[in-house]
Amino acid sequence: MTAWWALWFGIVMVAAATPGADTAALAVAAAALIAVLASVWWRAAATIAVLLATATVLLGEPAPMYTALAGLSAAGYLVLRHNDGRAPAPALLAAVGFAAAAALVVVIPLHVPWLPLAAPLAAFGAVVLALSPLLRDGSPPG
Repeated sequence: MTAWWALWFGIVMVAAATPGADTAALAVAAAALIAVLASVWWRAAATIAVLLATATVLLGEPAPMYTALAGLSAAGYLVLRHNDGRAPAPALLAAVGFAAAAALVVVIPLHVPWLPLAAPLAAFGAVVLALSPLLRDGSPPG
């Protein structure tokens, strides 16, 4: 029963990627839907389905909120499909947090000219924060 949740997330992912799609994007979306259905039997098809849904978004250029929904559904789809239908809370919180942040950026656009200069520093800080539990005692893990 839990594997079916992944299937529904995959269908929502493809459906959210298709608004405003032209003929080429609809063909890619059809291939993504076939890959979602194939992922019921072949787990690697889930990754292919997400890549095809991403191509559908790139070709069709749907509204930003549809893109956020497609991304959130893709995250849930991959987590459920590759984790035997179980979704750990940290993965769900991260996916919802990133989708909410993306939606906020779309709703409240900021025009700060120096902001792109801060992005590499923020990325470096995120990597250091993520690795800090592994490097607390100063010795490499393992």
